[in-house]
Amino acid sequence: MRLPRSSAGWTIAVFGVLALLMGALGLLWPEAQLRMLGFEVPESRSAGDYTGTFLTAAAMASFNMGVYYLLATATEWRAFYRFTVVFRLVTFTVFTIVVLAGVAPGRFFTVALWEGLGAVATAVALRWDDARRVATAPADTRGEAAVTADGASRPAGADR
Repeated sequence: MRLPRSSAGWTIAVFGVLALLMGALGLLWPEAQLRMLGFEVPESRSAGDYTGTFLTAAAMASFNMGVYYLLATATEWRAFYRFTVVFRLVTFTVFTIVVLAGVAPGRFFTVALWEGLGAVATAVALRWDDARRVATAPADTRGEAAVTADGASRPAGADR
């Protein structure tokens, strides 16, 4: 696997690795993950309690999402990076509402915060990467000087 080639790629890679690891933790040791999130872990579960089933599904989804994020990083799939910003902000909003409504314990807000801060970090990194690309790109032929392959400057339109 190649390292990320942009700051936005690094934000996606970090999230991908953590999603993959948290998914693996949920699959291998679900009780630890429940405790980390502030949920109770009873000694036994009653009939019809599908917490384990749901946690397995969520952990597998997290694991897969980690793989998707790492694939996007390896291919520098910037459209995917932008897509994640929007939907991670949606996730932040939904998870925050769930905590404020008392449906999830307060510690679960750390998941919402992680999503929100990750979305903002990726958005900022995308803008920074775009600004760097514009600043380092050769000028076009709209009147600015361009730089040739050997580093020499030539006036715009000189190649016409």
